[in-house]
Amino acid sequence: MTMFAQQTQSNDRIYTVSSLNAQVRFILENEMGVVWLVGELSNLSMPVSGHWYFTLKDSRAQVKCAMFRGSNRRVTFKPANGSQVLVKARLSLYEPRGDYQLIIESMQPEGDGRLQQQFEQLKMSLAAEGLFAQSQKKPLPEQPKRVGVVTSKTGAALHDILNVLQRRDPGLPIIVYPTMVQGEGSAISIAQAIGRANARQECDVLIVGRGGGSLEDLWAFNEEIVARTIAASQIPIVSAVGHEVDVTIADFVADVRAPTPSAAAELISRDMTHQIQKINQKTQQLHHAMRHYLTGRQATVVKLQHRLDRQHPQVRLNQQQQHLDELSNRMERAMHQLLSNHQQHISRADHKLALHSPAQTLKLQSNRLEKAHHRLLDTMDRRLLNASHKLAMAAEKLEAVSPLATLGRGYSITRNDKGKVIRSADQVQSGDTLHTKVADGEIRSVVSE
Repeated sequence: MTMFAQQTQSNDRIYTVSSLNAQVRFILENEMGVVWLVGELSNLSMPVSGHWYFTLKDSRAQVKCAMFRGSNRRVTFKPANGSQVLVKARLSLYEPRGDYQLIIESMQPEGDGRLQQQFEQLKMSLAAEGLFAQSQKKPLPEQPKRVGVVTSKTGAALHDILNVLQRRDPGLPIIVYPTMVQGEGSAISIAQAIGRANARQECDVLIVGRGGGSLEDLWAFNEEIVARTIAASQIPIVSAVGHEVDVTIADFVADVRAPTPSAAAELISRDMTHQIQKINQKTQQLHHAMRHYLTGRQATVVKLQHRLDRQHPQVRLNQQQQHLDELSNRMERAMHQLLSNHQQHISRADHKLALHSPAQTLKLQSNRLEKAHHRLLDTMDRRLLNASHKLAMAAEKLEAVSPLATLGRGYSITRNDKGKVIRSADQVQSGDTLHTKVADGEIRSVVSE
């Protein structure tokens, strides 16, 4: 007893399995935080509970994942085994089994997901540097003397800008700095065009943009080189990329963001009243200020959300639901096994019944009777064969002592008219008719003396 107490005191703490798993889960969830992961979906299961369970793997390893109903409702595509995906997840531990797993918060196809992740990372990085700060924004000139346009010389965006400027302010000079706006090398081309406009100092405001497209089409305006070139520009820049719903890094860095190229031309051109232009400018400044404020608060909200997620009853409820799903699967497997065992027992009973059924007994007796019948026929055939053989032998013996055989050797038999065999001459008289039997016929004669 004393030795055990000494050993116990030498350890800092003795864990139960449950407390150890709980401690490990706490460490994983608090130390690692949120991770981004790329992998292939496999073993995808979608039970009636609405939660998803699957394995995320690459060529050398795999990890179990759970995506609960509240999160997977936001997935905009249909996942399937073999899909390559990008996920945002928290590390956790499923305590009942001690399994390390990921709790998935969001899921995207790998290609779009990577671009979106790069967008968010660059956005957060540049925001932290202050490139989105309102204090960095340059005011637009109230009455621009010359407008520069950085876009493709063959694109629809340039056509829309020229039409609006011609309609609103026909006398306003326009300088086009043609550039690539899509594909490899387009980001460098845009940055060079902005730098060329700054070096020449030919205009007092720049419109930088292009028409709408997919995230990949607009990606040149999400490149860091374009963002830093816009931030370093001495000429005020109006970002006019895509449609109103399209948002790029260039929009956050630019001095003013216009929802479309046409809107940018509307914004910088003189209109009926100068006051409308000032209101629009202040509105844009307010939008930028709000975006800057929201960007600054986003990290705090994410941290608070993670803390709330870890302490939220839904986390425990999700674990209980996962455990319930596992028990349901075990019960289903047990029921299948029980039914299989009963089916095997019934099959054995049917087999025994078939072996002892009257029909089976009758069949066996019928087989035995048929075999006995065959044996009886075989025995009769053998006996008939033996009897036939004995009869043939007896016939041969009888043939040897037969009178006919004697006749064949030259002897004859003589009878009178009454058929009595004549053995002595005293038995006949003159005039008697005799019948003499020889081998090949009969001779009739009359006694003369």
